[in-house]
Amino acid sequence: MGAHNGVNNMHEVAPMEVSVEAGNFQDAERLDDDGRPRRTGTFWTASAHIITAVIGSGVLSLAWAIAQLGWVAGPAAMLLFAFVTYYTATLLAECYRTGDPETGKRNYTYMDAVRSNLGGAKVVFCGVIQYANLVGVAIGYTIASSISMRAIRRADCFHTNGHADPCKSSSTPYMILFGVVQILFSQIPDFDQIWWLSIVAAVMSFTYSSIGLSLGIAQTISNGGFKGSLTGISIGADVTSTQKIWHSLQAFGDIAFAYSFSNILIEIQDTIKAPPPSEAKVMQKATRLSVATTTIFYMLCGCMGYAAFGDEAPDNLLTGFGFYEPFWLLDIANVAIVVHLVGAYQVFCQPIFAFVERRAVAAWPDSAFISRELRVGPFALSVFRLTWRSAFVCVTTVVAMLLPFFGNVVGFLGAVSFWPLTVYFPVEMYIKQRRVPRGSTKWICLQTLSITCLLVSIAAAAGSIADVIDALKVYRPFSG
Repeated sequence: MGAHNGVNNMHEVAPMEVSVEAGNFQDAERLDDDGRPRRTGTFWTASAHIITAVIGSGVLSLAWAIAQLGWVAGPAAMLLFAFVTYYTATLLAECYRTGDPETGKRNYTYMDAVRSNLGGAKVVFCGVIQYANLVGVAIGYTIASSISMRAIRRADCFHTNGHADPCKSSSTPYMILFGVVQILFSQIPDFDQIWWLSIVAAVMSFTYSSIGLSLGIAQTISNGGFKGSLTGISIGADVTSTQKIWHSLQAFGDIAFAYSFSNILIEIQDTIKAPPPSEAKVMQKATRLSVATTTIFYMLCGCMGYAAFGDEAPDNLLTGFGFYEPFWLLDIANVAIVVHLVGAYQVFCQPIFAFVERRAVAAWPDSAFISRELRVGPFALSVFRLTWRSAFVCVTTVVAMLLPFFGNVVGFLGAVSFWPLTVYFPVEMYIKQRRVPRGSTKWICLQTLSITCLLVSIAAAAGSIADVIDALKVYRPFSG
């Protein structure tokens, strides 16, 4: 996510009222009220960042999620998650500044906002959930990329040998390849230098989502109508009533994962130019446009996937081989997924890298192992960065090899992070910042929303865990 990039629109903003020496006046004009370089982000750049963060590989599991819930509950659940995500994001946007919405102290990260508004043990809880979620996303993306790379090989094999050929291959070599690429990219020092990767990732996510949507429409036309039922997958020989319940709960987790961007919302807001209007107002408008755009896109992809395949909707629309032809179009889509995931992995891992490195520098300021750097092009190679970031990528890759269940991992991640990051902290910080009286109608409504979402999160996590346990019964590590 390219923070602070773009042209400085200095003529639009009055110079800061600070005493400056004659030679430093131009420098003062280039700084914001916190002494940092002037932010140049707008409503449009913020919207683009959110859409980049939201439309990810989660879109590919939505047809499966709707198949579990059916034509009534599926789209209704998607609209409900969209509304809750939008509403709590508007509350979270208010927490970027503590105190006055235009001149209050800025909070640069989600954890800074929690520290300013709530403090204490809640900061630790937020940090643990946020960083555990980011590690989980890294594992999920490694799994998803290997599935797509393997699907390219299988699509070509099916095209050559016919659909009867099992075309089996292991995902392990592809995970190792993805890990090697990530070790290389992870040596780029910080967010500012990966803005171009974010743009490429955004283009790729629209590419594969559009191909998935087009193939779904084409399949539905060739079927001569919509498949599926009002209540989703029916209980029978293949699906027991218990499995139906677990899968329905996991579907909620998948939908929650597809909408998750709250954990980087404050970081996106920190790229918006100084008031007026306040950053919160710009961010709320950007969130409204982004969530509306994303929801329309998700409804189309999820519903057309379900219409095309009905109960047989795969848990990954482009790699589950509902579609076999045109094989070259599937290949393009899967290449786009892999390229997107290379960029997305970096966007989500940079906050973890920065956090650990800040802690290390603070703990051992005089250590040459930590501070010595060698610059090569965009890369800043220090022994510590090379060692720690490479070790992180290796660990996430090995865990991905041990648990290559894309749908289950996505559902679990969505479920675990949805309540605390998307609902609980925004609600609690808003109540504190706006001094909402305890027991008032607004307070009761906000707490009811929070408790309801907690119950949904617990249920969705339980569904995903049950599914992982089922999958582990027949799975041999490093075989698939």
